[in-house]
Amino acid sequence: MLERVNPSLLLVGRLLLAPIFLLSGVMKILHWSETSEQMATHGMVAVPFFLVMAVLVELGGGFSVLFGCKARLGALVLALFLIPATLVFHDFWNHEGPALQNQMQHFLKNVTIIGGLLTLVAAGAGPYSLDALRFRKATTSEKACAAASALMR
Repeated sequence: MLERVNPSLLLVGRLLLAPIFLLSGVMKILHWSETSEQMATHGMVAVPFFLVMAVLVELGGGFSVLFGCKARLGALVLALFLIPATLVFHDFWNHEGPALQNQMQHFLKNVTIIGGLLTLVAAGAGPYSLDALRFRKATTSEKACAAASALMR
């Protein structure tokens, strides 16, 4: 029974992981100045460069995970992106009281998301993905070429 559920769960997992990155990338674009100021407040240098890179990673990785197109690579890039972002923006150890609890929750949320992304890296996008569709087409094409070669002999 689990064999039939597993492909659907991979799809649902991707559909639940992607929106946080897609929305974050869009919000960075819509609130460019505020995001730049926040990055500068956290001591970041080369803010325009890193802001553009953050938008590209979040949107590119988010769509990669959503559609299952190079999903393992997209999930890995997002996981690696989240490591420094989490350490810089959710430094709970520098806060006290309610701010410490808030930042710790965000820190742990990001650690949990990294875990989900690494699970996707390990498992792949599943059969309901563009990766699987591309693999099926390539396999079908290879079989057709092999059959044609056999007929020519």
